[in-house]
Amino acid sequence: MSAVNRAAVEAVLRQYTDPYLNQDPVSAGCVRAIEVQGDQVSVQLELGYAAGLFKSGWAQMLQMGIEGLDGVASAKVDIRCVIAPHKAQAQIPGLANVKNVVAVASGKGGVGKSTTAANLALALAREGARVGILDADIYGPSQGVMFGIAEGTRPKIKDQKWFVPIESLGVEVMSMAFLTDDNTPMVWRGPMVSGALLQLVTQTAWGDLDYLVIDMPPGTGDIQLTLAQKVPVAGAVIVTTPQDLALLDARKGVEMFRKVNIPVLGVVENMAVHICSNCGHAEHLFGEGGGEKLATQYGVELLASLPLSMDIREQADGGKPTVAAEPDGQVAMIYQELARHVGARIVLQEAAAPAMPTITVSDD
Repeated sequence: MSAVNRAAVEAVLRQYTDPYLNQDPVSAGCVRAIEVQGDQVSVQLELGYAAGLFKSGWAQMLQMGIEGLDGVASAKVDIRCVIAPHKAQAQIPGLANVKNVVAVASGKGGVGKSTTAANLALALAREGARVGILDADIYGPSQGVMFGIAEGTRPKIKDQKWFVPIESLGVEVMSMAFLTDDNTPMVWRGPMVSGALLQLVTQTAWGDLDYLVIDMPPGTGDIQLTLAQKVPVAGAVIVTTPQDLALLDARKGVEMFRKVNIPVLGVVENMAVHICSNCGHAEHLFGEGGGEKLATQYGVELLASLPLSMDIREQADGGKPTVAAEPDGQVAMIYQELARHVGARIVLQEAAAPAMPTITVSDD
């Protein structure tokens, strides 16, 4: 029996690719410790994204690989998820406890942006992250309804300065709808809306959050630019349908985020295909492959492709979005994949960010 060493264990780990980071654990910098005691091997890995439902299976796969190494009798692989904070959060009042802000945006309304934002928040929480959601869609706030928060519910006030977000389904929720009458339309001009939105951002007492998902208003106007320039967003998710008109507007959304130097994490394609509930026939009602074309055009990832499903709509309208209503269902699993991809893309964006130059002073 040959002796086992760290190099041999690392060589095995390099044979396995993390499907979300698209790298092996060693190259991705996930290895925290490798201990070899005779024929016993212990490995500790650290993932920078929320992966509570993935890590046990991933650990088991790596363990089996190491145990296949000549000279190893047994192996143990422990995986932890540690979410690192994005830059500049502490500079914004109210966001000091928030590690990463994720904007969910669309070029036009009616593409399922708010439903995507709600399910993304729930999926991140189900992966073990601490999550909040801010309903920044001032003109049409809907997160209160989606999270089953009763009409007329008002947030508590802390120290006569802070709104305390309302917790529902394991997620902290804040919305303009909690401060107004649901039946009264927001007849405001742009500057008023921008001011109200910034007040929500800076005067909400979020808990210690790994991720704050912001449900953006549709479009690329003053409100979106204000939020993009005033809030340190770690990345944006663009929601579209395969329809040509939706894709045209989604392109504008991608361009807007790029102009304000916010990374586009990827594209979510809603209503990609309809499966007939009677005969099972699949039909692409809004076109086919549009989200993939958009992602390819801008060099970003197609994060998820979701069906046109009555259940998704009914569950959101009923105050229990798909991830909470059917956590083990096929559609919920797509949202879980989306959550892990979003978290991993933030890690990769941070790793790719240019390092600050080192300044040295010499006497020469």
